[in-house]
Amino acid sequence: MTDLSMPQSQTEPRSQSAAGKIALRWLLYVLLGLFALYYLMPLFVMLTTSLKSLEEIRTGSLISLPREVSFDAWKTAWSGACTGIQCEGLRPYFWNSVLIAVPAVAISTLLGALNGYVVAQWRFKGANIIFSLMLFGCFIPFQVVLLPMARLLGMMGIAGTIPGLIFVHVIYGLGFTTLFFRNYYVTIPSELTKAARVDGAGFLRIFWSIFLPLSLPIIVVTVIWQFTQIWNDFLFGVSFSQAGTQPVTVALNNIVNSTTGVKEYNVDMAAAIIAGLPTLLVYVVAGKYFIRGLTAGSVKG
Repeated sequence: MTDLSMPQSQTEPRSQSAAGKIALRWLLYVLLGLFALYYLMPLFVMLTTSLKSLEEIRTGSLISLPREVSFDAWKTAWSGACTGIQCEGLRPYFWNSVLIAVPAVAISTLLGALNGYVVAQWRFKGANIIFSLMLFGCFIPFQVVLLPMARLLGMMGIAGTIPGLIFVHVIYGLGFTTLFFRNYYVTIPSELTKAARVDGAGFLRIFWSIFLPLSLPIIVVTVIWQFTQIWNDFLFGVSFSQAGTQPVTVALNNIVNSTTGVKEYNVDMAAAIIAGLPTLLVYVVAGKYFIRGLTAGSVKG
């Protein structure tokens, strides 16, 4: 009977190659794990510090686990307490940020979808110029628009109010949302719009019945982008708000930068986590859809 097995000289290189690939893969996993630990270490320190008492923070190690878990700092950061430097917590300002972010995200996303739909599918004279100007608006620094925006809000009578902050974020985010939707809508064949117009569908009917149902990936991208930008904004919040309408980032800055009395590091860490928790949850829940949506409109246009 003929032996059909491969010679040992041929099997050895293959086994060595497979072993090398496995070793490289494990080396890659180890490196990624080290990078993950490096980037997660600040979050670990913040979380453990927020669960410690002030006495333990002064006497213990920075990266050690709390000897006794305490949520007093979280209660103080959220509701406030007049036992130290804290007399007002983040709670009212947190809900101010919710009242600002939710309508601003919804309005800027809808207007960006309409703008992107018009620029990508309804060609008209000067469309490219208008889109270029809106794209240019994405790169204007925040500081440049502070003075004209403040004067405009004063003329409209909404300076220092939550509707004023909503208006600011909608206007500043419109360039980004238009860019996202335009780049996505150019990938949809224009013949679809032409066929719908032949069937008698109008501008809004085509948008609501055809384009919006196809827009879920880019809507997710836009919502995540806008929500993150608006929630984390500090400059507009501190410039265009007043007592009672300030967002959570301004309140967090006031808590952390307080210099009177004993510095309550556990309260500072708890307040920082509370302020950053919504954006963290958004990325954890919808992060993979964010990457898919970003690449959805990258083939054409």
